[in-house]
Amino acid sequence: MSNTPPLVKTTHMEPPPRWALLQRQLFSQMNEAAEAFVKRYTRPDGTLVWREEWPGMDGSDDAYESFWSFPLFYALGGSENVHRLSRRLWSAVTWQFTEYGQIHREFDAYYDWMHHGESSQYIYGFGLADPNVHIDRRRALRFANMYIGEDDEAQNWDPERRMIRSPINGSRGPRFHMTAEDWSTHRWVLANYLSPYEDVPGLDPDDPFAKADWNDDAVFEQILVRMNERMVPGDIPLNLNATSLAASAYLYTGDPKYKRWVLDYIEAWTERTRANGGIMPDNIGPNGAVGERMGGNWWGGYYGWRWPHGARIILESTLIAGANALLLTGDESYLDLHRSQWDMLWELGREEDSVFKTPNRHGRVGWFNYISPDARYPMHCFALTHSAQDKARLDAAAPPESYARRTGFGKGAQAQPGPWLALSQGQNDDAPELMMDAACREVARRLEIMRNDDGDPNEWDVHHWQDINPVVCEPIAQLSLGSVGAVYHGGLLHATVRYFDAERRRPGLPPDAAAAVLRASRGEAEIEFVNASALEERQMIVQAGAFGEHAFTTAETNGGQTQVNGPCFRLNLAPMSRQRVRVGLKRYVHDPSYNRPWQS
Repeated sequence: MSNTPPLVKTTHMEPPPRWALLQRQLFSQMNEAAEAFVKRYTRPDGTLVWREEWPGMDGSDDAYESFWSFPLFYALGGSENVHRLSRRLWSAVTWQFTEYGQIHREFDAYYDWMHHGESSQYIYGFGLADPNVHIDRRRALRFANMYIGEDDEAQNWDPERRMIRSPINGSRGPRFHMTAEDWSTHRWVLANYLSPYEDVPGLDPDDPFAKADWNDDAVFEQILVRMNERMVPGDIPLNLNATSLAASAYLYTGDPKYKRWVLDYIEAWTERTRANGGIMPDNIGPNGAVGERMGGNWWGGYYGWRWPHGARIILESTLIAGANALLLTGDESYLDLHRSQWDMLWELGREEDSVFKTPNRHGRVGWFNYISPDARYPMHCFALTHSAQDKARLDAAAPPESYARRTGFGKGAQAQPGPWLALSQGQNDDAPELMMDAACREVARRLEIMRNDDGDPNEWDVHHWQDINPVVCEPIAQLSLGSVGAVYHGGLLHATVRYFDAERRRPGLPPDAAAAVLRASRGEAEIEFVNASALEERQMIVQAGAFGEHAFTTAETNGGQTQVNGPCFRLNLAPMSRQRVRVGLKRYVHDPSYNRPWQS
């Protein structure tokens, strides 16, 4: 910390703007609301107030998702008590779902990487909160080792073919045969999707949207037979989400074996895509061949081009893996696999009812299910690179005026990324207030649901708590860090900057302090800092990137310019002060790490 050059101490006295007061209000409200939420929905031992049995392989991810925001909130500046609760609750959920049968050795025994990715957001938050907790570090390495071939019980990795050996995998290794019990808790949900196969008896094979009734035991038996014949064993693009697990282990240790695995895996999928004429195959058989168990078809795999969600999962998984490889190497070309699939779908697009749409699925009839392109993917890609080519993709999919004022919250309190991204490009200057207002309303809405939640816990669905959790901190992360947030199904948090309380030697904004990244480009950013305390100076360290992966060249205030030429600088905020700092940036030039600035 002694090597972090201080800026000129700010002395400009000015009442704090409304967005800053709302940001500080949110910290206070969520510190209290987190405790109330835990008290309402957990027992004294931390386990969820819920049923005594829960079969199948689904569910633990939803329990983890109900509290995933707690460690992130602490890393932003939330209370020490929220930090303690986050670790206690993770352990309690892990124990509870071990008793149910889903968890083995503190990780899902077997499931897919959409769900593994959701639950892993929680443990990635621990690295941001405090990388020095020994048990967290050991777990992160142990979990990663299950996928890089260094765990005797969980041999998920085939090093010769550079593939994960099954779509269903986990701490017991690859799953090569699925049972009726595996799907027992969510057959009724899957009955609402199109059938996973077009040749299920009783369906019209020429109707790509035909639904199979999973609730009918005879139909379900036919589906299960086909799943075991065609979908397992083998690899699928969704497994690329596992690269975050290995990248997180690298952030703890800097061990090059984790980096090498991430790069090997995305390069293997890049080669398969190139060999398949530029279209990413969605199923690789146990011997490494495309379509090996799907009659030679490159489509039809588990979470593939056809079922259940289509292209969205392909785009999301390639984005997560490309972002991880970029973080570990600084090489933006690792995003090309994702870009190539976006571009391919775009070229297949067409006008329908005066609206441009791209295909979301492929099956026996070819491409079908044309939908409006989901701008979240080019938003994330552009936020990573700020490059002209990624800006062009984003503008074609959705110009700033279409998303600049779009607030709202999805599953697990994901916040719409548009308002901050528009702000960063010089649009929508009232976004800071808009975003903080939206977060305040969402916290209030969730607390109202909690106050009126008088149902029988034995009747609750496994998703019950995640949309009530009042720690809705992603808008603070977006605004203060300059980020569109993590890709939800398992991405790491990429950001322009990050903050540490210099006096308390902990992560996050100091008390009374607020921050907003107002502009961001490839080579610079403008950040507004506020100290709302009337009496106390606040001292903070500003870091370039969530993991110190960027570098500051300069930091300029109205008091002059400071040469930084490093990953962080110290900023002293006078009481009742408001200061804009323009920083020069070099992106992805430092080795990323969970370490705090004073550990570097």
